[in-house]
Amino acid sequence: MEVFEKWESEIRGYSRTWPTVFTSASNARQVDEAGKSYIDFFAGAGVLNFGHNNERMKRAIIAFLEADGIAHSLDMATTVKREFLEGFAETILGPRGMTMRMQFMGPTGSNAVEAALKLARRVTGRRDVVAFTHGFHGMTLGSLALTANDYFRNAAGVPLENVVRLPFETAPGGGMQALEDYRALLADGSSGLKPPAAFVVETIQAEGGVNVASGEWLRAVQQLARDVDALFVIDDIQVGCGRTGSYFSFDGMDLDPDIVCLAKGIGGFGTPLAMNLVKPEYDARWSPGEHTGTFRGQGLSFVAGREAVRYFEDDALMQRVRDRGETMASALRMIVRDSDRGFTMRGRGMIQGLDLGDGALAKAVTTASFEAGLLVCPCGTGGRVLKLIPPLTIGDDDLAAGLEILAAAVRSST
Repeated sequence: MEVFEKWESEIRGYSRTWPTVFTSASNARQVDEAGKSYIDFFAGAGVLNFGHNNERMKRAIIAFLEADGIAHSLDMATTVKREFLEGFAETILGPRGMTMRMQFMGPTGSNAVEAALKLARRVTGRRDVVAFTHGFHGMTLGSLALTANDYFRNAAGVPLENVVRLPFETAPGGGMQALEDYRALLADGSSGLKPPAAFVVETIQAEGGVNVASGEWLRAVQQLARDVDALFVIDDIQVGCGRTGSYFSFDGMDLDPDIVCLAKGIGGFGTPLAMNLVKPEYDARWSPGEHTGTFRGQGLSFVAGREAVRYFEDDALMQRVRDRGETMASALRMIVRDSDRGFTMRGRGMIQGLDLGDGALAKAVTTASFEAGLLVCPCGTGGRVLKLIPPLTIGDDDLAAGLEILAAAVRSST
């Protein structure tokens, strides 16, 4: 690790959590240069939904490279972009009756959120945006203003403004009454509050601690947005692309967002890609080139992303995700049951969280897991929640082995 310690910025984080040098990876396994194999319950923070070096995607990428495919195209038309657009429209949008336009921007989730903010403000002529406690939406200034975590916000160096912070459903003071109280304030001409441009919400707050919103509460947020002529924006960047057992985390909830922010898993292979789905009447408010990004035409990501979409042509993978999600939840319930420390667990599909109530303990469990061959990472307030997000394609044996390592690490650390 000496080269990294000598030359790489102090900003590095994950290499401190897992202090080894990785050299290869396949599906849900990473191997370091000493030959030690680790089960991956982190999956690139949700990027690698389809595993490391997915064989189908790798073959398609190799064929693309050997044919001198266009790797970088800005927003020029290419055959691989066309194939991605057609596949996504036919497999994901069409069956849901969605007619949204696909907007590509810089290749990170934060870029997607920034574009959504710009458009919402353009459409409504308003500045303020509603975001929620414990939310995470990115590190660039607009998305960082939405992000609630003080550790990230304090690095900005400038005021993070034009955001109204409401409590998430599961947070102190949250729930239906909080939304009704805000509604009443907006209706009161002496409250000093003006209607926002948008409500931006995660259905499951991944970085915030695996906090899961109910369909009822999300519908109430959507209705409030409609009633005050604000846009309803769902940030599905970490929990979309099949993570919860359906392509969108909000499938089946009777929700109709105006903008959906996607990134991470849509690139398929781990190569970067971000995309907003935008209702046509709002997308029409853009003028050509108003929001750009040098790396918005990612040929490799379009190729791999097209292969990712094929996983959703039937329900086989999503049924496996639902089944494996229940396996994960059952294992966490056993850890909670066998402890007298007041642990809790929550999640949906293959994003599950174990709330240990203590950041120091979660760090100790993370270290013990790493030493035993499991990559798992803490999140939430004070780093107290262990977030489990293995590749959706993980084998049953690796999933069972990883859950056993985690249980043993909790036992040895308490």
